[in-house]
Parts: sequence; C-alpha cells; structure tokens
Amino acid sequence: MLSLMKRFLKDEEGATMTEYIILVVLIAIAAIVVVTQFGDEIKRLFTKSTGELKKL
Repeated sequence: MLSLMKRFLKDEEGATMTEYIILVVLIAIAAIVVVTQFGDEIKRLFTKSTGELKKL
C-alpha cells in the first residue's frame, strides 16, 4: 500500500493537463478583455473594409 501511495505522489501526468487548462483559461480571459476594450474599433475597421471591398 505504501508503494502505491509513493507512486501516486510521484505521478505528474495530471499536472500537465492542469497547466494546459490554466493556459487556455488565461488566453480566453485575454481574448475577452481585448474584445471588450477594442470591440467597437474592430467592428468599425471590418465595416470599413467590407465597404471598400464592395466598391471593387
């Protein structure tokens, strides 16, 4: 039983998945912040670009 506990404590497979989850959450938060802060400007740029493409 003791060897099983030692093996469980040394196993680091779950740590990698946790790190990836944290990374994905941080990227999602950054994307939300950027869209919130610059959403209107991005919308204006796409609207302007679409208008220019329609002229072609």
